[in-house]
Amino acid sequence: MPVEVKIPAVGESIAEVVIGNWRKSVGEPVRQDEEIVELETDKATFDLPAPASGVITKILKKSGETASVGEVIGYLGEGSAPAPAPPAESKRDGKKAASAPKRAAEPPAPPSEPKPAPPAPAPLPAERESMAKALPAPALVAPRRDGAAQAGREEQVVPMTPIRRRIAERLVEAQRNAALLTTFNEVDMSAVIAIRKRFQESFQKQYGVKLGFMSFFVKAVVAGLSEVPSVNAEVRGNDLVFRNYFDIGIAVGGGKGLVVPVLRNAESLSFAEIERAIADFARRAEQNQIKVDELQGGTFTISNGGIYGSLMSTPIVNPPQSGVLGMHAIQDRPVVRDGQIVVRPMMYVALTYDHRVVDGREAVTFLRRVREIVEDPSRLLIEI
Repeated sequence: MPVEVKIPAVGESIAEVVIGNWRKSVGEPVRQDEEIVELETDKATFDLPAPASGVITKILKKSGETASVGEVIGYLGEGSAPAPAPPAESKRDGKKAASAPKRAAEPPAPPSEPKPAPPAPAPLPAERESMAKALPAPALVAPRRDGAAQAGREEQVVPMTPIRRRIAERLVEAQRNAALLTTFNEVDMSAVIAIRKRFQESFQKQYGVKLGFMSFFVKAVVAGLSEVPSVNAEVRGNDLVFRNYFDIGIAVGGGKGLVVPVLRNAESLSFAEIERAIADFARRAEQNQIKVDELQGGTFTISNGGIYGSLMSTPIVNPPQSGVLGMHAIQDRPVVRDGQIVVRPMMYVALTYDHRVVDGREAVTFLRRVREIVEDPSRLLIEI
């Protein structure tokens, strides 16, 4: 009896997905729980496992098509992996081999069924070859080109992925529905750099992960949010919702775009737990393995544009949150200390906040608190 391959429920408010690459084609055997097709939502990308062992007998939805939750996208039938080919016959057994009946050739897969990977492209004209090598092939659809376009002036039209569409929608939503304002400060990173240099080797040996800058900022942000609760609040209808917990979103670049997985109850996490979680988020984001529930429910976000070289920017809040902290590149700059001009590793930081919830004084107080703790992490030990 055929086994249905259905789209599972993948998260709250998600009604449909986009079919990505089929990892198996018609006629190929699969094992139960083996990944057979990639699915994309507006929040994450994940692989659908086979509901049972068998052979792919039919694929109903091709790469790039949409499917609703609960919809059947293919079928599995009974079967197993093909047996290995017998060894070649020796000359002594040639007559016996010749007289043996020939196995009937297996029928080819129906031409309408998709393959797990695009077929090899036909040779391109010389004038298009360099462009074809330079442009990445779209994952879901073939590019549309204008046949009359001149060589070197072609356009490639690729549909936005669900994640990219969702990012665009939320950015526009934030600009349209919130009263956004940004305040800046700068942080002397000397103390954190010295601590990392002193303890990096022992920290990595004990915990199996590097001591990065982000854990210091997460700790500083939690302290700042504790002192200024409005930055951790949100507008809900005509009400303001204040929280006594801190779920910090960490913006990381992934294979399909920027995602913001959440560190739950960051106030209870150690430096090592924070660094492990962030390293795991970064690894799985590159592999498009972040789960939908890991992207939901953050109360505040930290975005580190400095890893890409950004010196200063105004980050946009992630609705319905009321604040986002932007970290930037560290640069040696001259500053005045005790009446002397000295060179220190400095970082600009930016807080974008929803002015409906957070007053200017509160925003500046929060950012100053973050700066104080990063510049002197010992404050965390005695809570001042």
